[in-house]
Amino acid sequence: MLDVNQLSAGYGGIPVLRDISLSIAKGESVGILGHNGMGKTTLLRCLIGALRPSAGRVQLEGRDVTAAAPNVRARLGMTYVPQGREIFPALSAMDNLRMGLVKTGERGMETIEGLLQDFPRLKPLLERPGGSLSGGEQQLLALARALAGKPSLLLLDEPTEGIQPSIIEEIADTLAALRAKLALTIVLVEQNLEFIAAVSQRVLVIKRGQLGGEVPREHLTDIELMSQYTGVHA
Repeated sequence: MLDVNQLSAGYGGIPVLRDISLSIAKGESVGILGHNGMGKTTLLRCLIGALRPSAGRVQLEGRDVTAAAPNVRARLGMTYVPQGREIFPALSAMDNLRMGLVKTGERGMETIEGLLQDFPRLKPLLERPGGSLSGGEQQLLALARALAGKPSLLLLDEPTEGIQPSIIEEIADTLAALRAKLALTIVLVEQNLEFIAAVSQRVLVIKRGQLGGEVPREHLTDIELMSQYTGVHA
């Protein structure tokens, strides 16, 4: 599904990522851990096309998309839910979901009705402005909106930030179910160890802009060990 080869990137001549290489299979969920400022978000921005790499290559299902604009990558199946969610606060939850249909051109309600089965908490909130929803409700809305475009690859940046524990668990269950149902590929940047363990099949560590290897799943429950080399806590 996704192949990244020797990717490097930075801002204003300041390097952030260095020689990142990874391969992710169709339907696989991969988590990325690391200290703040180590390049996790920069990697996602390179993958979605919001930041042009200084070197390396990104391939989506065998197609080189290194120079492709974000809208081109979206049409090819990528979607991105950034940190902070970036829903439209003045639009109703329903209109936010309709915005997710732009890529497919769908005018009916079939996709949205299906999404509401997967995100039942949104059903009573459809007429409310997105900005009036709680942080957890906004995250569910952002996820549902992203999935309205029927992507094959979902990029998530810190989806549990500022969200109550009950909705964190709900999001984890929903993502696991959707990955199984849709063969959805997920790349997840996250600091919550329990969440990343629940959603990810593999977990990678990024250190100082470079991948530092894969974290054995049994290590995710060792809080002291994880804190030492990722700086995150459960």
